[in-house]
Amino acid sequence: MRLSKWSNQASEKEYKLSDPTSEVIFHAYPQSPVAEKVRVAFGIKGLAWRKVEIPRLPPKPMLTALTGGYRRTPVMQIGADIYCDSQCIIRDLERRFPSPTFMPTSDQGLMWCLSRWTDGALFDQTVRHILGAAGNQLDQGFAADRGRLYLGEDWAAALKQANADLPHLVSQVRAPLSWLNTQLSDGRAFLLGPQPAAIDAQFYHVVWFLRGRWGDGPSFLSEFKDLVHWEANIQGIGHGTCSDMDPQDAISRANSLEPTAETGVAPHDPQGLSVGQPVTVQPDVNGGEQPVAGTLRYADAETVVIERSAEGVGNVCVHFPRSGYRINLL
Repeated sequence: MRLSKWSNQASEKEYKLSDPTSEVIFHAYPQSPVAEKVRVAFGIKGLAWRKVEIPRLPPKPMLTALTGGYRRTPVMQIGADIYCDSQCIIRDLERRFPSPTFMPTSDQGLMWCLSRWTDGALFDQTVRHILGAAGNQLDQGFAADRGRLYLGEDWAAALKQANADLPHLVSQVRAPLSWLNTQLSDGRAFLLGPQPAAIDAQFYHVVWFLRGRWGDGPSFLSEFKDLVHWEANIQGIGHGTCSDMDPQDAISRANSLEPTAETGVAPHDPQGLSVGQPVTVQPDVNGGEQPVAGTLRYADAETVVIERSAEGVGNVCVHFPRSGYRINLL
């Protein structure tokens, strides 16, 4: 097996985030594939971080108290700044902790473009595949919740169709894995070369999900020898250093601090946004999710930040990606 010789130099001086204004607090549950993506990102950076375990299914009152209603997993908190969606999380980790970088080549823009596919169409295809393979074995509460998010309002009929259509769904996941295997066929340790990048974590969470949540996953993946070697290299990175945190302590942390997000709107905003404008933000899909309401604090081509206050939580800024999210003007 061709194991990576890459060494995370930051791991020897691992970021010690005892300062409450910069400590990374991660709200997630262990089985979440998107949380695994971010845990690998923590490993690349060599971060020490705090874990707040949240329920797999709503209600998630301690989480939504911070986010204003956003319930997807994971969420990152630093002080009174709350980061929704792994796009936002990875982008802010790179800004705050630039070494070692998530972008070891000059292809940063291309990597972000590709990540919209790994996190969007490819992940959604994988979810349909895994839900379809599980079929009637799924817990009904879990099936109803995730089915509505990923299969639409008529999720029960869509789940039956996914089960009947499983060979086709497998073929749709197999093709991208074959592409990955080809990329790795020259013996490289990671997708872009000798150093891991954000795109490794963004692809890896799909492979991790297939291996762990589909009964045929291990035998299916064994077809892709170079991908399996790469998978071992990703696992060798680890997750940084984690310690538990009580959910109430995370809320108290936010309440004791003020957010540090920038204020302003970048030129040429297509929605004509302005600071202080009342808005809501939500994923741009029909998943029945609650919009998050607040006043606009910052917006550019990639990010939108809204400010909101709640009793017991105080004043927080909630960060969202612009891509894949809808901003509604009130």
